[in-house]
Amino acid sequence: MDEKKVTDDAAEMRKSLELLWGAEPRARRGPKPRVTSEQVITAAIAIADADGLDTVSMRTVAERLGLTAMSLYAYVPSKGVLVDAMLDRILGERASAPAADEHWRDGLHRLAHDTWNIYSRHPWALQATMSRRPFGPNILAGLEATLRTVADLGLAPQEMVSIVNTVDDYVHGALAASLETAQAQQASGLSNDAWLERHGPLLAEFATLSDYPTLVELWSNDTLTERHIDFEFGLARVLDGIEGYIATRPAQT
Repeated sequence: MDEKKVTDDAAEMRKSLELLWGAEPRARRGPKPRVTSEQVITAAIAIADADGLDTVSMRTVAERLGLTAMSLYAYVPSKGVLVDAMLDRILGERASAPAADEHWRDGLHRLAHDTWNIYSRHPWALQATMSRRPFGPNILAGLEATLRTVADLGLAPQEMVSIVNTVDDYVHGALAASLETAQAQQASGLSNDAWLERHGPLLAEFATLSDYPTLVELWSNDTLTERHIDFEFGLARVLDGIEGYIATRPAQT
């Protein structure tokens, strides 16, 4: 293992945690800061929302704030630390706390939709979650809220984690599929229906469509669903499976 890389990664994580938990650096001599770290994070999120995570850089964020790229390092030490803060910030957009008597299934359903809505507003965030991120206050609060929904069901700790991970994995998979569809539509300028109308007749020149009767029937009856409908249907089936597991699992001894 590269000891230098481990040391560098640990230092980067410390910087992220300092920013995430509000441990601002000691005040330095010189002119009063023109902006705050919170304004830097807000500017970076606006850039990512508009043009994607790849367009976020120390230079583009500094330009949006009327600063030089070098001066931005006084607020945020690197893009990696900035992305950590951006992700934790948007995860604070979750809905209000549940009612005290909320059923576990309603809780998981609500939290799944919260995640879906947040990532739909900030599509770049799915890319940001592909790597490990330090635990900021909103990430920890989300984990706590999700685990709490199944905390009173008499489950073993690993069962609790597996259940919430199953729901989370489904949501992120559905999000990835939905975002791919949206990106394809944006790139081509065609909706799914318009793309199929154009592609179908051309495909018929090469494929014998009678070999695929099920697909042809779906196309002819216009029954291909939109992604948000797929999401709700799939989420309900995931929760059905979890409910069945809870109802039939052996009692803990």
